Amino acid sequence: MKISGRLIDIHQRRILDADIYVSKGKIGKIERRGNKNDNYIMPGLIDAHIHIESSMLTPAAFAMAAVPHGTIGVVSDPHEIANVLGIRGIDYMIEDSMRVPFKFWFGAPSCVPATGFETSGGKIEAADIEKLIKRKDIKYLSEMMNFPAVTGGETDSMVKIEAAKKEGKRIDGHAPGLSGDELRRYVNAGISTDHECSTMREAQEKISLGMKILLREGSAARNLDALKDLFIKYPDELMMCSDDLHPEMLREAHMNRLVAKLISEGYDMFDVIRSATMNPVKHYNLDAGILREGDDADFILVDSPDKMNILETWINGEKVYDRGRTLFSHSGAKAINNFNCKKISESDIIVKNEHCKFRVIEAFDGELITGELIHEPEEGYLIEPETGQDILKIVVKDRYNDAPPAVGFIRGFKLQNGAFGSSVAHDSHNIIAVGTNNRDIVTAINEIVSLTGGMAVANGTEKHSLKLDVAGIMSTKPCSEVASEYEMLTQKVKNLGCKMSAPFMTLSFMALLVIPELKLSDRGLFDGKRFLPVPLFVK
Repeated sequence: MKISGRLIDIHQRRILDADIYVSKGKIGKIERRGNKNDNYIMPGLIDAHIHIESSMLTPAAFAMAAVPHGTIGVVSDPHEIANVLGIRGIDYMIEDSMRVPFKFWFGAPSCVPATGFETSGGKIEAADIEKLIKRKDIKYLSEMMNFPAVTGGETDSMVKIEAAKKEGKRIDGHAPGLSGDELRRYVNAGISTDHECSTMREAQEKISLGMKILLREGSAARNLDALKDLFIKYPDELMMCSDDLHPEMLREAHMNRLVAKLISEGYDMFDVIRSATMNPVKHYNLDAGILREGDDADFILVDSPDKMNILETWINGEKVYDRGRTLFSHSGAKAINNFNCKKISESDIIVKNEHCKFRVIEAFDGELITGELIHEPEEGYLIEPETGQDILKIVVKDRYNDAPPAVGFIRGFKLQNGAFGSSVAHDSHNIIAVGTNNRDIVTAINEIVSLTGGMAVANGTEKHSLKLDVAGIMSTKPCSEVASEYEMLTQKVKNLGCKMSAPFMTLSFMALLVIPELKLSDRGLFDGKRFLPVPLFVK
């Protein structure tokens, strides 16, 4: 089979008119040709770090949504479903992924649960990692989020790291804001990447110590603009990733949007394309072709590099997308779950006024990092939300047991009415909700309990929801359907006054203890800087 076009040669840094001959899934020969062709041929795109679960799609459904954007594979950390179902969840992701012609490179989740200060449904011990990392379908050790354990040399974390080293597999990092001697100890332990940088200074320090930096542009955390000038001095040290990408964004674009943006802004075309193709292939030793003779025939045809409209996507010599049509399908994804809690009542979430200042989580649009505010309560027997001050109530309910919910307060969402909640709450995926009053918060939480996982919006007698029948975090439906339902819920939340661009995504990270500063788990408030629980009241 012959494919002709203007070949973007990322190895020799040139563009040439060429014929590519494909045989038995491989590139047999590349020949220069004289005739001009308007279409460009380039390696297929790779997302270097993503949690597929955040798309709310199963792997097979994700693949169907990704190939129209020129994505041929993803480096995927399945720690979301592992926190719900343990190794059984990882096996589910791998089994579902094998049903479609797409390249998934799964990691062994290193921190399940992420900390010991929350309740998860699954647990993966060091002994489990030693077994997982030997498997051929496990490509690397996923992000080491408990960085204090690594810098402190705790046995459990070091056993996991040594197991990956023994198998010659990469170890991903997760160290927001880590610097100085602590960062040096973290890197020296064997950590090779970081996707949590938010400033040039932070990224440059990590690069200087040998780390590869993943430029992240997802639905909640977007750091590409802050870090894109790294391409000027450090192009070989960069990869690009989504980390977490909700379905409505995946429906519209994926890595192609990032590549087009950077090239159109004047960054070196070859450096940009290499960051989304060759760099992850080399770093993780991926079985993906990068347009060399003998490689897997993984490539895409595009209209132009600065627009990145995808015409065709090829994986292992099979055309999987052709000008508006995905050429494979899937059906019959099975539901799997771990959901054991009962409904709550308004009395479960009241907060008695102790007549002293209390801590408030400060959330920011487009950021996973939060702040901490100290707020003076109003007079009264109970502490209630203050919509005028944007002080709302936040609740996290253990979905694996019938323990009492944890209650705190949060600023940044700007809701004026109602409440919304979700069982997508990184990383343990308990139920999380935020709202202006107890009645609506309880209604949203109880709707999610009734669904055994999902998302809900409540405002008086009005209630809307989306069922997530796979572990309470994914749907068995295709991307278009999930995206439409999710967009409807998001608009309902915005109609209640919320100013967050992705309210459900931002909410889902308010229980992620490993991202500083202040978060809420099912057991209470947690200070991510000091890595310890803290009380609501400041006495």
